[in-house]
Amino acid sequence: MIEWVGRKAIAGYTYLAALAALFTQAVLDLVLPTRQGRGETRRVLVRQILFTGVDALPVTTVIALLLGIIIVTQAGTQLPRLGAGGLVGSIIVVTVIRELGPLITAFIVVGRSGTAIATELGNMSVTREVVALRLMGISISRFVIMPRMVGMVLSMLCLTLYFDVVAVLGGYLIADAQLTIPFYAFVESITKALSTTDVLMTAIKGLSFGSAVAAICCYHGLAVRSSFTEVPQQTTRAMINSFVLCLLIDVVVTVPLYL
Repeated sequence: MIEWVGRKAIAGYTYLAALAALFTQAVLDLVLPTRQGRGETRRVLVRQILFTGVDALPVTTVIALLLGIIIVTQAGTQLPRLGAGGLVGSIIVVTVIRELGPLITAFIVVGRSGTAIATELGNMSVTREVVALRLMGISISRFVIMPRMVGMVLSMLCLTLYFDVVAVLGGYLIADAQLTIPFYAFVESITKALSTTDVLMTAIKGLSFGSAVAAICCYHGLAVRSSFTEVPQQTTRAMINSFVLCLLIDVVVTVPLYL
């Protein structure tokens, strides 16, 4: 038992250290740019932002609207029975802006873009494109990993803020239609409950989740060696590990705020 726990602990530490090294190298490539291949790097970055951010707007809008409607319906019908009808804004801030907004956005990005990155890099590894780039002296970190990571982080941050706004809008629609809550009262309850800390927290979570997901998916995509059967295996591992690490980051960021 002790040996098994020790092996798992060492493997987990090694895995996190590899992710940290991958992320650190990508940051160094970003802050220390070079003229070589700048156009190709920009092209990959723009394509990643379009795929991860712009193309995800429809599904993000639908999920955010439905989530806002569900939360406000539950809060608006149950809280007045307890004499706490004025806490609808606080419920939206706590559940959507602080927690569910960043998490659900991360899950959407992992399911759409994270798996796509892992699959793309895995296929590049199997077809020896990665080896060919290295033989030509092209940095894999600078021209393959960094633009995808930057594109995902920026897209995750923007999608998280967009998700929060749309979810609040969906909450207002149901509040106005079924609960007959005036718009000014709805906005006032949210503005009173919302603070700068809440906005900073959801932004920090968006950046953290985007960095973690991008590093994990790039790592597992490049971990594919010589068989196409490894691609779905590594993609599944990337998706599961992304979910787990996002939840761990959420705990690390959220728990100290309430202590």
